[in-house]
Amino acid sequence: MSIQPRTRIAETFDRLAQEGRKALVTFITAGDPDPETSQRILDGLPEAGADVIELGMPFTDPMADGPAIQLASQRALKAGQTMEKTLAMVRRFRAQDDTTPIVLMGYYNPVYVYGNERFLNDAKDAGVDGLIIVDLPPEEDEELCIPARSAGLNFIRLATPTTDDARLPKVLANASGFLYYVSITGVTGTRAPDVAEVSSAVARIKGQTELPVCIGFGVKTPEQARALAAAGDGVVVGSALVNAIAQTLDDGGDAAFAVHELTRALAAGVRAAD
Repeated sequence: MSIQPRTRIAETFDRLAQEGRKALVTFITAGDPDPETSQRILDGLPEAGADVIELGMPFTDPMADGPAIQLASQRALKAGQTMEKTLAMVRRFRAQDDTTPIVLMGYYNPVYVYGNERFLNDAKDAGVDGLIIVDLPPEEDEELCIPARSAGLNFIRLATPTTDDARLPKVLANASGFLYYVSITGVTGTRAPDVAEVSSAVARIKGQTELPVCIGFGVKTPEQARALAAAGDGVVVGSALVNAIAQTLDDGGDAAFAVHELTRALAAGVRAAD
């Protein structure tokens, strides 16, 4: 396996380790609730405290996601979001921020339709740092993972409570950037993780990899973020931020303001972790 060039992701986690703190990884869906508002949300996330940004690629059938992110994809697609527009969002972001890592997260179908080689070239050119493709298992690494690594993009894997010691080496084999530990079984945003169980699982995983481990699924409050950050190298928050957007559509609030305020609170929680 070839050694990848250093990416913004590696540089960010190295810097955070030197500072003695954990990462806040934030997820939003590109184009939600509309392209202009989504760009404002994306552009303001680093100042609000996001260390790494996952940008969801909208898809009609996000099978691993709960209702909040499913609805976000529906809103984005209804507003006309496309892969071209998602990559354009990253380019606009890079015009003002050349340090915060951006990871495109989603499902293989939109990538396949766009064309793998074209997608990897355009993503790298736009300033994308990594990919999370939730429905491409390690057995399919030749399909996108290996080409992505060759293109200089990190390919971030997910491990779950059901990933046992026999399966874990396969999951880790071509992973890079960080490992995303799914703290609960089921879909995103549906229930809270058990901190003790997560701590035990992350300790087991870190015995087999030097990659940073970030914990996601079910994290909604600064208190949860603080507790889980202590168990790993970072915390991923998605559904809570997406719900903040949805709430503003009901009450007429400013979606960007709502997301950034919640991000600030979550960042404070993560940075208070022991």
